[in-house]
Amino acid sequence: MIYAALAVVVFLVFIVVGMYNSLVGLRVQADNAWADIDVQLKRRYDLIPNLVETVKGYAGHEKDTLEGVVAARNSAMSSQGPAAKAETEGVLTQALRQVFALAEAYPQLRAVESFNQLQQTLNQIEDTVQNARRYYNAVVRDLNTKIQQFPTNIIAGMFNFKPREFFEITAPAEREVPKVSFGTGAAQ
Repeated sequence: MIYAALAVVVFLVFIVVGMYNSLVGLRVQADNAWADIDVQLKRRYDLIPNLVETVKGYAGHEKDTLEGVVAARNSAMSSQGPAAKAETEGVLTQALRQVFALAEAYPQLRAVESFNQLQQTLNQIEDTVQNARRYYNAVVRDLNTKIQQFPTNIIAGMFNFKPREFFEITAPAEREVPKVSFGTGAAQ
């Protein structure tokens, strides 16, 4: 009888340890996925000043647009957490789209090899960020689901596991077409 009770207790301990370890594993994966996003965003931030300088040489009178890109970059760099980062990244993406829309109006800028290389590199980084974001959101989905499911929710509550925020770029920034006005000298 005592062996049966001991076996049940050992079995329950193993289940609790398994649930705890699965939560820890997902938390570590989420941290790692966020670090991957952070690395790609830093690459993007480092590229933007070169892009702005290149455009400035050919479309310097588009000062408001270029200042908007710099301001959006600075805001994105200083934001913390997935929700705030997603919001500021949406603004930065919109500002960068305005710069590339400007390039359409300046054939001499489109002909510059360094601008084309910067644009291509930025597009590659954007793709990498998008893939990293998808992976992060999938891991966060799995973690948040485990935190809410019974009986893992009991273990999650005991050890203070909290749901994570998703990293979702705001929809308007991804779907809006940039508007460029050449009458005022500034993009809108």
